Amino acid sequence: MRRHFKALFLGCFLIATPAIGGTLTSDATSLSSAYNHETEVGFRLGLQMRLAWAGDYSGAFDGEIDAASLRAIRDFQARHGLAATGIIDEDMLRRLIDISDTAEKATGFKLFDDAETGTRLALPTALVSDAGTTDVGRVWRSADGSIEIETVRLSGDGQSLDGLFEVLGTATETRTVEDAIVSIDGFSVSGQENGRPYAMRFGGVDGDVRGYVISFARSDEAKLRPFVTVAMNLFEPVGPGSELRLVGRETVGEESGIVSAVVPSERASLGSSLLHVGIAPEPDGDRTAAVDSSGSGFVVSKDGWLLTNAHVAKACRSVMVGTAGKADQIVIDEANDLALVHVPGDLGTPLSVMTGVPRLGEDVLALGYPLRSILADSLNVTRGNISSLLGLGNDPRYLQISAPVQPGNSGGPLVDLSGRVVGVVTAKLNAVAIADATGDIPQSINFAIRPDAAVRFLKAQGIDYIAASASAAEKSVADTTEGVQSGILPVLCLNEG
Repeated sequence: MRRHFKALFLGCFLIATPAIGGTLTSDATSLSSAYNHETEVGFRLGLQMRLAWAGDYSGAFDGEIDAASLRAIRDFQARHGLAATGIIDEDMLRRLIDISDTAEKATGFKLFDDAETGTRLALPTALVSDAGTTDVGRVWRSADGSIEIETVRLSGDGQSLDGLFEVLGTATETRTVEDAIVSIDGFSVSGQENGRPYAMRFGGVDGDVRGYVISFARSDEAKLRPFVTVAMNLFEPVGPGSELRLVGRETVGEESGIVSAVVPSERASLGSSLLHVGIAPEPDGDRTAAVDSSGSGFVVSKDGWLLTNAHVAKACRSVMVGTAGKADQIVIDEANDLALVHVPGDLGTPLSVMTGVPRLGEDVLALGYPLRSILADSLNVTRGNISSLLGLGNDPRYLQISAPVQPGNSGGPLVDLSGRVVGVVTAKLNAVAIADATGDIPQSINFAIRPDAAVRFLKAQGIDYIAASASAAEKSVADTTEGVQSGILPVLCLNEG
């Protein structure tokens, strides 16, 4: 389940596809929609895999948080004394990672490239050993014979996936069929044979059919079921270097970084490990019926200009700034993930912007409108500090901050305790992707665009912004928030002109 740490960070730069669409209320359907639209595919795949190892999920690793996945989240929470809300927090993540890692290690989970069949499969090396080749593949068994794993390759005229499924998907006097599923790249069947549970998956092409079969004694079911779920999902009928291309597995979601034909053990943690935090689905109702997504922004001039992130505004047919109305001008600086939005009229008091760079360790506040449908429609504030004056890969355009941020925070201001803007919130790390790579959950690693980068953009566009004083008195968090809140507004991306 681990991907190489270096490879993980190669994809960490600020390139993420905005999550859009869907509605969000307290019901299960909308909660599922929120996961599917507000989180990356890599997060969801990793979540499904870990829930499978924990014994709460037995479905496909498809990256879709449907009713079954949501039920698995709630089942895990209930079994471990957590509120069964279906909403993941850091406590649940820690427990899920610990429990799933323990279960994985107990089986001796490893991926194996089988030269006999050209497949890649998972093996519980702590439970079985190689028992040699067969006429059609290879077999592994436990010492007492209670667990058996076999690979199969059937080639030649007359061998077809449809024909094999017709045979294996039909119950006999000694074999029951509990599940039989046909997918784009093959089929899977599970049930019992002579009282022993079994699961199998086959794929390939007609004339070259390849499969993987696991059977075990009932006494082994509790410890083996999670492994079986993971193994069936990760089985590759065509392993690396095979001469046969796996039918139906094409590159998908180029912007998301997900490639379905990759090594299966990496699939759950692929995708950008940075998640832009500007996009949050909006609720139903006339008030937001045309809203695709939302972020935050702040007033930078007295003549109606508001600064936000490019990824908040760039894909919108039109942009609504709070209740002030639709923007009549939008200026995008995609390279630096900045955007200027203009609305005729008075937007509120402009915030002053630091022209230099804040001090390392400076106390800061992140303000914005995250997860508006879950948290509230009002301004949200979190506190942290400047953790680093550089971003990923020593990028001088960004700051690393510890203030918690969520979807919807992007484009909001990062201010110091005197109320000066010292950054523009832009992104957060994907905690599950990092945890899969390192075995530990990253703590409060988020990012903001540095104020000097924002000032260069404002100057280039001729914006009459207010340069912050180099010396300003610090105030309490409440007083600082009160002083800037009138200039911070939600930015709504509309799907109608």
